[in-house]
Amino acid sequence: MSFSEADVQGALKNLIDPNTQKDFVSGKSVKNIVVSGSDVTLDIMLGYPAKSVWNEIRTMVETHLKTALPGAGKVSANVSSKVVPHAVQRGVKLVDGVKNIIAVASGKGGVGKSTTAVNLALALSAEGARVGIMDADIYGPSQPTMLGVSGSPTSSDGKSMDPLSSHGLQVMSIGFMISDDTPMVWRGPMVNQALEQLLNQTKWDNLDYLVVDLPPGTGDIQLTLAQKVPVTGALIVTTPQDIALMDARKGLKMFEKVGIKILGIVENMSTHICSKCGHEEHIFGAGGGEKMCKDYNVEFLGSLPLDISIREQTDSGKPTVVADPDGKIAREYKQIARRIAVKVAEMAQSHSMTFPKIVVQNT
Repeated sequence: MSFSEADVQGALKNLIDPNTQKDFVSGKSVKNIVVSGSDVTLDIMLGYPAKSVWNEIRTMVETHLKTALPGAGKVSANVSSKVVPHAVQRGVKLVDGVKNIIAVASGKGGVGKSTTAVNLALALSAEGARVGIMDADIYGPSQPTMLGVSGSPTSSDGKSMDPLSSHGLQVMSIGFMISDDTPMVWRGPMVNQALEQLLNQTKWDNLDYLVVDLPPGTGDIQLTLAQKVPVTGALIVTTPQDIALMDARKGLKMFEKVGIKILGIVENMSTHICSKCGHEEHIFGAGGGEKMCKDYNVEFLGSLPLDISIREQTDSGKPTVVADPDGKIAREYKQIARRIAVKVAEMAQSHSMTFPKIVVQNT
């Protein structure tokens, strides 16, 4: 029985991508269908990094087509990912070398925001994306310690700073320019200027995502970020108890006011796992993050435990996603990271990079 390219398209309209919950055709993932006799080859181009599930998706597509197309011979699907730039706030231009900026914020300190930010950046990288992390906490930079990287930035072109590298991430922090015990006794304008310089004077190299680890609160740095930094979307980290949720709500409302899209909420320290017996307990309460999501109609991206291994691994400069990449907690970080990437992929695209630069010269 013969079939056409349209038959292949029709069959794939009934197959749902488990990560986006959309069929592959309406998700515009199906490319380059070639029907040769009874054999079929095609490309599945995902708009989000998902290296760990490429084989799973390939098998799913091939099995589905063999069942849906009677008489099909060899079916071969090539699965890959391509991340494109997405729209940001109006009037803010994209940063050179960066396709998408994800801001990680919390209303309150001590909720594990920096630990979450670095593990999500590493998870996106593990899924095949080019990822950078910028430590925007000028007063308390922690990413150099968490990533086990030290030294001062150098410049290969004499104009901009080259980011440092750790575990496959491009990294920039004010912590590379000061000693560990030097307090940043700076007023707001100096902090804002430092943030802009870290972002715009770093030579980011073709990043799919730049994760910006913000300080807690809703002050100067967050306002500068909202007005001058092209943010694709923001992620709120909270813990389940009321006092943290109260501040997380303020952070969420701040981003809404300045027109930055909320990607969702991650609940950290959701349960405590006893290192001796493995008993799991909701010591900070339960369900707070999910209730906040319902109240504000945003997505609950997932929860992470209060586990001593997360703290130990991050303090040693080898966060969980690289210290135990196949472990349960790393899988949770990767699942949340994939969901964030899917949310970004569903946003309107930015076409500012596709337009040629117009240069006027005297001739």
